[in-house]
Amino acid sequence: MKVSIVIPTKNEEVLLPRLLAALQQQTYQDFEVIVADAWSTDRTRELAASMGAKVVDGGMPGPGRNRGAEHATGDLLFFMDADALPPHDAFLGDVVHSFQELGVQLATCPLKPLSDKAGDHFGHDVYNRYVRLTERVLPHAPGSCILALRSVHEAIGGFDEHVVFAEDMEYVQRAHKQGYRFKMLPTQPIYVSVRRLDKDGRLAIAAKYIYGEIYMLAKGPFKNMPYEYVMGGDEPQK
Repeated sequence: MKVSIVIPTKNEEVLLPRLLAALQQQTYQDFEVIVADAWSTDRTRELAASMGAKVVDGGMPGPGRNRGAEHATGDLLFFMDADALPPHDAFLGDVVHSFQELGVQLATCPLKPLSDKAGDHFGHDVYNRYVRLTERVLPHAPGSCILALRSVHEAIGGFDEHVVFAEDMEYVQRAHKQGYRFKMLPTQPIYVSVRRLDKDGRLAIAAKYIYGEIYMLAKGPFKNMPYEYVMGGDEPQK
């Protein structure tokens, strides 16, 4: 199964090369990397191209993922964030094997923070347990790790570009409502950055996502940005 790894970016010259280098070391090599860049002003595009990625015009995360998927040739789309990191060289192969073994159409991975703080590990463990608990009725998947068959992505119309917050969660929940099977894979966790936690504060981030969960259950997807948002290394989006 060929995999198309789609990474939306905006000024990610610091962290993106780390991810691309880790992908080059994967034992499973039937994949392509598509960087959907939102007009970075740093060397993101140059570095991505020099490391073998296909660089296309992107946008905010949801639209960026859609633009990247439009150029994909693989059967399986693997949406990642530039600040994520595979835990070992066999990770991609493990993910593909688990995806096929389970017979799902969409999936996510457990998360593990790139942090020495016990509280960060506790918080991510709580999140992972919550995702497993609710996966059959209310799927959740972070932008750092979403897998979807390309045929399913196209059938549901991709990411809703009118959704400006928690678009990743809306994506898998919409697919679930249309009858596609979702599951958190029993693989090792993918590493994720805590830079947003460091910048915005742990309690503030927790409050945002709890509010987001309640809002979406009560009123549906966010069509207006409820908070100041920073994509990658860019300035706040208001």
